[in-house]
Amino acid sequence: MIDNEQLRYPIGRFSDRESYDITETRKHIEQIEALPHLIIRTLAELSDEELASPYRPNGWTGNQVVHHISDSHLNCLMRVKLTLTEENPTIKPYLEERWAELSDYSLSLESAIDIIRGTHFKLANILKGLSDDTFRRTYVHPQYQYERDLSYLVALYAWHGNHHLGHLKLLKKA
Repeated sequence: MIDNEQLRYPIGRFSDRESYDITETRKHIEQIEALPHLIIRTLAELSDEELASPYRPNGWTGNQVVHHISDSHLNCLMRVKLTLTEENPTIKPYLEERWAELSDYSLSLESAIDIIRGTHFKLANILKGLSDDTFRRTYVHPQYQYERDLSYLVALYAWHGNHHLGHLKLLKKA
């Protein structure tokens, strides 16, 4: 039986370091680029009933997870653009739990998949075109009160996508 920690973090918790080397960052970019395909492949294996079920007690449904990924990674794209175009910008946090209660989370998954595809296409292309030094540009997260560089942001969102992909895969096992 899977314990609550494994249900919450099916790929483990994020390795929270202040910075990542360029080899790691390039691997994280590959993961970001691959995520839409992996989500689509996983969704094809799930029934509507499985997608309407939570992946853990008191957790989001598969449908909510997919919509959350589209929202969260769209925020990532904006955070990357802010970091590339402003000096040490303060990014805008958001209340993801409240976003999950909005009516767009009841729209078809195709609408969220379209956003994920487009966002990841743009994000991967921007990131692949950056010089190694550019990943040292920083931003400030006011909610968590830290300053980090782009290599951290890329690592975080590579993990985040795979983390929620793990949740979707749990629905098949349930």
